[in-house]
Formats: sequence, structure tokens, C-alpha cells
Amino acid sequence: NRRNGRDTDLYLADTRVPGWAKLILETDGEYWQAGDLSRDGTRLLINHYVSINETYPAVLDFNAGRLTRIPIPNTDGPVAYGPLKFSRDGRYAFAASDAAGEFRQLAAIDLDSMKYIWLTPHIPWDVEAIEISPANDRVAFAVNENGASRLYWFEARPIEIDGQKELAISPASEIDLPLGVVSGLEFTRDGRRLGFTLARADSPAEAYSYDFDGRRVVRWTYSEVGGLDASLFVSPEQIAYSTFDTVGPGNQPRVIPAYLFKPRTASAQSPAPVLINIHGGPESQYRPTLSSFDQFLLSEMGIAVIRPNVRGSEGYGKTYLRLDNAERREDSVRDIGALIDWIGTQPDLDAERVGVIGGSYGGYMVLASLVHFSDRLKAGVDIVGIASFQTFLENTSAYRQDLRRAEYGDEREPRMQQFFQRIDPLHNAGKITAALFVAHGRNDPRVPFSEAEQIADKVRTNGQPVWTVYADNEGHGFAKKANRDYLYAAIALFLQDRLVEGDSGAKSPSR
Repeated sequence: NRRNGRDTDLYLADTRVPGWAKLILETDGEYWQAGDLSRDGTRLLINHYVSINETYPAVLDFNAGRLTRIPIPNTDGPVAYGPLKFSRDGRYAFAASDAAGEFRQLAAIDLDSMKYIWLTPHIPWDVEAIEISPANDRVAFAVNENGASRLYWFEARPIEIDGQKELAISPASEIDLPLGVVSGLEFTRDGRRLGFTLARADSPAEAYSYDFDGRRVVRWTYSEVGGLDASLFVSPEQIAYSTFDTVGPGNQPRVIPAYLFKPRTASAQSPAPVLINIHGGPESQYRPTLSSFDQFLLSEMGIAVIRPNVRGSEGYGKTYLRLDNAERREDSVRDIGALIDWIGTQPDLDAERVGVIGGSYGGYMVLASLVHFSDRLKAGVDIVGIASFQTFLENTSAYRQDLRRAEYGDEREPRMQQFFQRIDPLHNAGKITAALFVAHGRNDPRVPFSEAEQIADKVRTNGQPVWTVYADNEGHGFAKKANRDYLYAAIALFLQDRLVEGDSGAKSPSR
């Protein structure tokens, strides 16, 4: 967005010529993302992003200066596209799209006829990554199944039938992997092996490959873990709990998926305090990858960690994704209330010692949870969070405003102004009676620093304990190691004081 700070343009760069970049698509109030470059270097698959629910794919021939939109099949409502990849010969585009149903299925699109061939209608989860072999007909793709990855491959062989070019598709074969998240798919030049990174909740991300000839997975790296015994790291359990509303013709209770980490010390005789960690986005999703802080809480502090994917999370179909939009914003907060209820049914979890933590939009969820459930929560940790949608949308960087209005609503409309006035934690700070921790970087371009200042001051004015950590040299999150170490040490002290030991009456520090 260097042209005017608002519009996101596309450039072609040469990594061998530092500083050189050629403008290939100038936008006007639109946000385009690059997908894949054709092998002859003349065409680019691109995606016009309106919201996570609505995108429009196209082919950009930047030598000819021509943009050709890929037509979207007839559907009722907006459609979203994920990864886009050219076939080896450039005739087809492999795309992940929810045009044919709830989930992003894999399709092969003939770029001449624009005909779609749907390849994964039998897989009820999102295709999240696609990779094409440079040497043969193999195609690899990864599927997001309840946050964890499943990895598949098949062959797409070009054939000619009655003078017409077609694709012969072999059945997909699954590559057996442990629970984790796959990224960085890349074939070797001869197409005989597939490289990838596998991140797990109980192990750092490691490099692996799959040997197609030997049908075996090979691990290449063994990352250090700072001298810790990795065998003591805790693996999560996939759970689902009922929430307040129902679904389907039978009015069955809606269930919310989550990952539960229990410390080894938890038992019915010694139930563990619980920290609910709520992801941001809001259209993100918790996925089982290693969190050193989670493992610290489990091993050193005896705190159980629950990572819910409340309504509005990505990965569970486009209907689930839209369940928290605009006026339904607080329905996702009610999902946290249902989780607190579920904790109360678990004998080895202590429903009297429950806290919440989250960053960015997750910070809003923390504040909103404290507004609604302070009588059942001991503490909340808000990291770079939204305290007021009204002031957030007014003050966030210009390049983000329209993207966020598509999700939260337009703060310029009187109807949404009234709604934000009703739900914003800032206007309900008097209901927050649990201890609060607020962390923020003063240079945050996404969620302005003023969001932290105003909620901390308001809650503190009401006589509630508030701990603050503000960083002069950080933006949206704590990226510098020294700052991050300081932040998490402070959070650990806060949780020890307010969650593990309970309200000790200690004075609340402010830094």
C-alpha cells in the first residue's frame, strides 16, 4: 500500500535486483492477493478479497495488461476462494472454493472454457493448501480437519477424448501423519518427494518429506527446546461442548469444538485452575501447534488451558463462519459462557478458578467475557484488544477500515452506532469486577493504543485491580524477544496472584 497508504497494489519484483519493482496492478479501494505465477512467468492467479466470506478470483496477464475474471458458479450468496495454483501446463487452475457447498472443496478449472471439475466433494472440510509437481502429474493438497491437517495426493493426467482435452484424475491417497498442522508444501524437482513442515502441539515445527516410491514419511530436523524434556510436553484432547442454541431439523444442541490441555497434576482431589485462550481474527481458528507459554502454564503452574473455536471461527463451514457477524457479535461471547458451564461438569477442573486470555479480537472477547461473566471469572488478560468497535473502526489504519467493516459493521451508520454503544466493553466497564491485565504496543497500526488506555483507565476508575504492560517499541503484538519475555513473566505473576492463589489483595502494578 506504499502508493497512498490505503490501496493494496500488486508489484513484480526481482530478488536479484534489490529495490526494483514493477507495478502490475493498480487498485482503487480494492484488496487483491497474489496466488500463483505461471511457469512461463507471464500470468498470475490473483484473488480480490472483500471479506473472508467473499472473494473473486482472476487471471492477470501482465505482459498484455489484461485481467480475466474466473466466473463463479451460480450460488445463493457470496463465495470465498482459498489457495490458487496453475497446473503444470498452465491450462488449468487448481482452486479451493466453497462455491459448491459449506466447505472449500478442491476444483480444477479449465481456463479456456472456465468449466469446474470438483475433486473433493467427499471431504467435509476446507482444502487449505495446494502444490503442483514440476516434473509429473502429481498434485498434493492439505485439508483442515477440526484444526488439524490431513495431507493427500493424486494424479491429474491430461488426456484427449474426441479431440477435447480433459483431465484424468486418480483417487486421492492420504499420507499418514500425527496430529498437527502442515505448511510449506513443495515438491522436489523430479517430483518423487514432497517436502513440508509439520507443527504439533507437543513439538516444535519440523521439516519432513514424503517419498512416493517408498511410500514413507521421513523426518529431517530435530529442533532444540531450550534444554527442556520434550517428552513432558502435554498433548491436547479434542473436545466439543453444547452451547445455548440449536441446529438442524431436529433442533439438536449446537456444539462448539475446542482443544483441552490438562496438567498432569489435575485430579478430582486436586482440580486444576483453567485459562480459556480465545483466538483473534475473529475469523481465525485455534490449531494444535506448540505454545511454549501453554506448556509453561501446564507444567510449572498446574493450569489447564482450553482453546475454543467459538462461532465465527474459520474451518467449520461458511454458515458457522457467519454466525457472529454484525448484530450477532455477542453470540460468540455466549459460547464462552457455555464453556464455563462445561468446566463446571469436569471433576478435575476447578470452576471456581477460571480466567480468560486473548489477543486482538481475542482481547475484545476477553473484555466482553468479563462484562458478562465476572461473577464466574477470576481474571482476564487483554493483549492488544478492542475495547470499543466504534473507536477502533474510526482509528484503525485506512487500509484496514473497509475490510473490518465487512465483518463488524459500519460504525458510520446510526443503527450500528447504537449497537456498538450497547455491546462495547468500554461502555460496560462498570460490570467488570474480575481482575484485568492489559498489554499493548504504542505503535499498533491495527488496534490503536488508545483502546488499551481507555479500558484500563475506565476499569481502574471503577475501583477494580488493573495490571498494565505498555511497550514504546511494539506494534500489534509483542515481537521483540526481550519484550515478549517480560510480558509473559508479568502475565504469569498475574495468573499466580489472581487465578492460582485467588485474590490476595495485592496492589495492582502499572508499567
